[in-house]
Amino acid sequence: MKKFIILSPEGKTIAPNENYEVNNYQVIGIVTNVKDEDEAIIKLLKENSWIFDAEFNVAEFILHELL
Repeated sequence: MKKFIILSPEGKTIAPNENYEVNNYQVIGIVTNVKDEDEAIIKLLKENSWIFDAEFNVAEFILHELL
């Protein structure tokens, strides 16, 4: 079984110095014990309803397999 970290380019991060805009990715979650990326997205969304409430665009998610 595989393990994935799921990132999103959406949203924003505030630096300690609020005069600076920080462009980076946000970690949405880490999913374990799945066969592939599709199963990882499904499991993530089933276990984290806040993702829909926060209005993240699932099509923007970036998945990386963790070894």
